[in-house]
Order: sequence, then C-alpha cells, then structure tokens
Amino acid sequence: MIKRNALGRGLGALIEENDIRSNNPVSNEVAINEIEANPFQPRIHFDEEALNDLATSIKELGIIQPITLRKLANSKYQIIAGERRFRAAKIAGLTTIPAFVREAGDETMLEMALVENIQREDLDAIEIALSYQRLIDECKLTQETLSDKVGKKRSTISNYLRLLRLPAVIQKAIREQEITMGHARALINIQEPETQIMVYRQVVKYDFSVRKTEEIVRKISSDDGEGVPVKKTTPFPDEYRDLKNHLTKHFNTGVILKINDLGKGKIEIPFDDPKDLERIIGIFDKLNP
Repeated sequence: MIKRNALGRGLGALIEENDIRSNNPVSNEVAINEIEANPFQPRIHFDEEALNDLATSIKELGIIQPITLRKLANSKYQIIAGERRFRAAKIAGLTTIPAFVREAGDETMLEMALVENIQREDLDAIEIALSYQRLIDECKLTQETLSDKVGKKRSTISNYLRLLRLPAVIQKAIREQEITMGHARALINIQEPETQIMVYRQVVKYDFSVRKTEEIVRKISSDDGEGVPVKKTTPFPDEYRDLKNHLTKHFNTGVILKINDLGKGKIEIPFDDPKDLERIIGIFDKLNP
C-alpha cells in the first residue's frame, strides 16, 4: 500500500485534477514587474521580519522553489502560489523570478490558493478555519470533498469550523496565541457567549491548562439548569438564568444556581485555590463596608 502524504494530496494533486496541463513543467524567468498579486490570497498579513529574513536568504541562495503563476489576457501574470517568495524577491531587489506558468480559471485559482494556504505550517487555527469555510462557501465544496482535497479527516475540519462560532475576542486570542486550539475547543461547549468570555479570561489570567479548562467547562455545563431536582419538562426561568449570568460576571467565576419546582434552591460560588477564595471574599467585603 502506498503511504499517503501527511499533508494530504496537496496542491500538485489539485493542479492535476483541474486539468492544468504541463507534462514536463519547466520554470521560466518572469519579470517581477509583470506579476500581479493573487486577489484570492487567503492570507492578508505577512510578517515583515520573516519577509526580510527570507529576502536575505534569497540574496545569498536565490529562489530555491519557483513560484506558480497563471497567464492573464493583458500579457501579465498572476500569482497562484508563492506570494511570500514573490514579496521577498522584490525586497531582495530581484528583477526576475523563476516561475511555473499554468492555466487556471478564477474558481480554480481560489481553490488552489486556499489549499496551498492551509498546508502552510505557520497558520493559526482561525486562519485555517476561515480557509476551510471559504472553500465550502465559495468553491461549493462539501466537507467530504474538502476532506479528500486537503487530506484531513472530516471531524478535524468540523472542529476547525466550530471555532468560528466563538466570540471575536476569543478568536483574536487564538490568533495571538494567548490560548491554544485545545482551550478553544473546550470553550465551544459553553452555551452563553458571555460565559465563554468569562472562562477565557480566567484561562489567560491563571494560565489554566487545557485539562483544567475542560474541567471548568464540564462543571458549568452540568450545573446549568440542574435542579434539586428539576423536572425535565420545566424550563429554567429566564429571570434565574439572567441572575446566574449576572452573578457569574460579578464574581468572575462560574456561579452555580440550582432551583426546584417549588422555587427552593441554592447558589454556589466555586473557587480554584485559596487565593481565588480571598478574591471572592474581598468582593463580599466591598458589599458590606
């Protein structure tokens, strides 16, 4: 059995699928001033320091891997893959760059750019999720087809797509590496966005591990609407849910509110360690000066 490439079938397979023909591809030297950026480029931000480092390497060693272009009607070229190398080559002062020239329509161009982008090692989880979503929305791919194209399990793709449901502040934290994808996957299981944000802030403040975050989320999820006892047919009243959310925000911890059909219940304010307990006691002290 042939071992499957760890990165999936990859850009080369996608080129072959879309009938971009070149039996013996040979790179050409193309003038840099005749090349246009890829309007479908999924990545907007290019790290300036990394580009300068690559430019220095290009000055010393040249372009090791040619970029891939498509020919336009106005005798110009457009980048399919290799925009970082193109930008670094311009910084390095090159006037030409080695390139493979292919034929590709707009949809194929977008597909290739997204797949090439996904297979980069320096992408954050949100960039990958956005690329997956664009492939589904703009290239009309199903998750099954996408799974085959990028060589990832459907469940993996689904986990990335779920990250896009998180509040913007948490997505930003993932991009800036304040929290990991493991933390984010735990936070997804909390229903209320306000509680998600509260737990996220605790994770950052106390440097909680993924396992600790999962424990907190399990406690919040299991206690949400749990009675003493509460009938399954009895909804958790909105006013009590609002109270729970208010207390959770006030004490900055996952407050647990339990109530039965007769209106009896209890409020629990969990703490993680003695220092956290002192913090909560301090909040009560401020209420009774």
